[in-house]
Amino acid sequence: MIRVFGIVQGVGFRPFIANLARDFKLRGTVSNRGAFVEIFCDGEGDRLDEFRRAIVQKKPPRSIILQVEFEPVKFDPPNNFEIIESNFETGIRFVSPDIAICPDCQREMLDPNDRRYLHPFINCTACGARLTIIEKLPYDRERTTMKIFPMCESCREEYENPNSRRYDAQPICCNDCGASYFLLSDSKIKNLEAIHRACEIVKSGGIVAVKGIGGFHLCCDARNPSAIQKLRDRKHRPSKPFAVMFRNIEAVRSNCFINIVSEKILDGYQKPILLLPKKKSSTLPESIAPMNSKIGAFLPYAPIHLLIFQELQTDSLIMTSGNASGSPICRNDSEAQEFLSEIADEILTNDREILLRADDSVAEIFRDEIYMIRRSRGFAPLPFHVKISKSKKILALGADLKNSFCFSDGEFVFNSPYIGDLSDLRSIETLRESVNRMLDLFEIQPDLVACDLHPLYQSSKIATELKLPIKKIQHHHSHVASCLAENNFHGDSIGIAFDGTGFGLDGSIWGGEIFVNFERRFSINSFIHAGGDQASRDGSRIANSMLIDLFPDPQKVSEILGIDSTFNATKFLRDRNLNCIKSTSCGRLFDAVSAILGIKSVSTFEGEAAIDLQNCAMKSSDSIDRPKFSIDQTNDLFRFLVEKRIEGVSTDLLALEFHRSLAEMILDACLKIRRESKIETVAISGGCFQNTLLLDLTMNLLEKNSFQVLIHHLNPPNDGGIALGQIYLASRHDV
Repeated sequence: MIRVFGIVQGVGFRPFIANLARDFKLRGTVSNRGAFVEIFCDGEGDRLDEFRRAIVQKKPPRSIILQVEFEPVKFDPPNNFEIIESNFETGIRFVSPDIAICPDCQREMLDPNDRRYLHPFINCTACGARLTIIEKLPYDRERTTMKIFPMCESCREEYENPNSRRYDAQPICCNDCGASYFLLSDSKIKNLEAIHRACEIVKSGGIVAVKGIGGFHLCCDARNPSAIQKLRDRKHRPSKPFAVMFRNIEAVRSNCFINIVSEKILDGYQKPILLLPKKKSSTLPESIAPMNSKIGAFLPYAPIHLLIFQELQTDSLIMTSGNASGSPICRNDSEAQEFLSEIADEILTNDREILLRADDSVAEIFRDEIYMIRRSRGFAPLPFHVKISKSKKILALGADLKNSFCFSDGEFVFNSPYIGDLSDLRSIETLRESVNRMLDLFEIQPDLVACDLHPLYQSSKIATELKLPIKKIQHHHSHVASCLAENNFHGDSIGIAFDGTGFGLDGSIWGGEIFVNFERRFSINSFIHAGGDQASRDGSRIANSMLIDLFPDPQKVSEILGIDSTFNATKFLRDRNLNCIKSTSCGRLFDAVSAILGIKSVSTFEGEAAIDLQNCAMKSSDSIDRPKFSIDQTNDLFRFLVEKRIEGVSTDLLALEFHRSLAEMILDACLKIRRESKIETVAISGGCFQNTLLLDLTMNLLEKNSFQVLIHHLNPPNDGGIALGQIYLASRHDV
C-alpha cells in the first residue's frame, strides 16, 4: 500500500496513477481518502520499486507531493488497475488552488474543429476551478458546485476513458452540458451572444463586470483613457493603479521589461498579477498607473478571458477587482447587482456557484525570485511546512488591513485567499463566512485562536466570538515571526519590523522596530501622531507634528515647504493633547518625508505617498555628503532632509538619501546587536519592505557584513502575511 500526501486532489493524480500502474503492468486500485491518495498495487518486486520512484519523478505538473508512505499489506487485487470510489479518512487534508487554463485546453478552445470550440468553461485534469467550487472532500463531482450539471454522453465517455486528458476530471463539461454565461440584465441572452454583447460595450468605451473563477472583475479597454477615467470616477479610485490583463506574453513584452524568471511566473499555471517595470516606449495611457514606474501585468487565466480577447482583438484590458472601494470581491449575482450595477454598464455572469471568493494574487520579482504582495488565487491554500507544535490546531485571524487568515493542522499551515480591509462591514462578514467555509472544508476544529493585540481590531473581536482560548500576539512580533516561519527558522534572530502602525506593548503605536528574539531592542525616534486616521492619510499632519518638536519656528518652515494648510489644526491638537499618541511608525515617517519633499501629502489609497517617494528615489543615482545616522537619530535625519530641501537640493536625490539612511541605520543596529549577542541571522518584515528599493539597499549592507538575511517570498511582508506569524508564536509555550 502506498499513501501519497500533498496537493494530489483536483490535479489529475488518480488518473495519472492508474495509467502509470498499467504501464508497469500492475494490478490494484487507487482512491481519494480526503487526506491522501491511497494506492494498492500488486506486481513483481522490481516493477513495484520502479513504480514508486516514477510516482515522484513523473507526477502531474500541478501536483505537489509532500510525503509518501509505503507499507506491505495483503489484499485481493482486481484483474486490472482501477480508480475506485473515494472514502472519507480523517487526517491532514490538502486542497488544490484554482488552476489557470492549460495550453492544451486553450488550443482546443480556439480550434473551430474541436467540439469545445469557444467553450467558456473548458477544463481538464491539469486546469480549472478547484478551491472555489469544492463543497466537501474527498474531491469528487458530487461534492462540487458542478453537481447540478449532468454530463452529456460525450463528456461521460471522456471522464471514464483512461486515455483521455479528462479522465476523472471533476469539472468536465462542454457546450452541450455544464454552466452557461448570460447577461444579468437579460438572462435569455446566453453564452457567445452574451459575450458578444458585453464586448460591444467594452469596445464602445463602457465597463462590464465579468464573473470569473473566484469572483467578478471590472473590465474596460486599457487603450481608452476616457473609459479608464469613467472607471476611476465610478469606483471612487482617483489614482490607485489598475492591473492590466495582456492578451499574451508578446503584449507584455511590448510594454514591460521581463526576463526568464518573470516570464515563467507570468505564464505559469498560477498566473498572478506581476508588478513589472514599465518601458518608456509603452503606449498604454499614463492614467492606468499615474506617477508609477511599474505596471501590474497578468495574462488570461480563465477561458472567459480568452474569449473576450478573441472577440475584441485588443492586446490589453483593465481587469480590476469587482468590488466597491474597500469591499471584498463580489462572488454572486446578488452582490454584483447591489455593488457593481452603478459602476458597470452591464454584468456578464454565469450559473456556476462560487463558494469561496479568491481575488487575484499580486507579486513582484526580487533577486530573480517571486516576492508576494497579495497571496490569493493560484496560491491559497497551498500549505507552509513549519516545525510547530503538532498538539495544537490553531486558527490565526491576521490583521484588519489586507486581511487573510491561517490555520494549522500538525506541521502544515494553510492560508485563506485574500479578504481585504476590515473597515467595511461586508469584509467583516466575508471573514466570518470564509473562516467557517475553510474550517469545514478542511475538517479542522481549532484548539486555540490567535489574533492581534489591538483591542479594537475587528479580527480580534471576531476571535472572541469563537469561544476558544485566545492568544493575543503583538503586531510586529507577528511580522518578524511570519518571516521566520516561512523560512522555517527557529534559532536566535534579529527581527526588523518596519511597518505602518501596530498596537505596542507599551500602549503606543509601534512600526519601526528592531527585536532580539522578540524583545524590543531599538526603534526609530518616537513622534506625536496627532489626528488619528486623518494623519495616517495626510503625511503633512505627521510632518507638521515633527516640525513643532524640531524647529524653533515650525510654522515658518511649514510655509516654506508648502505644507502649512494643516499646521494650525495639528498645533491645536498638540497644544490640547487631543487625539494624540506617541508613535514609532516607519510607515508614517515615509508619509512625512514624502510631504516635506513635496512629493505627496494626501494619500488616496494605503501606501500611496510611500510608493511615490520610492518612485522618485529610483530616478536618482547621485549622492551628497551627509552624516551617518543611527536608528535612534531618525529625528536628525528628518531635520537634515528639511534643511536640504529648503536649500534646493533635488527632491529625487533626497528621496534616495532617505532610503540609503534607513538601510544604514538598520545595519548599524544589527552590528551593535551582534557585538553584544553574536546573533548573525536577520529576519526582515513589515509593509515598508514591499518597497524593494529599501529591501535591496538593506540586504546589500547586511550581506556585505556577513549577516544571514531571511526575507519573504511566498508570504507577504505586509499585514496580509502576519497570520502565519501569529500561528508560529501561538504554538510556542513562551509567549
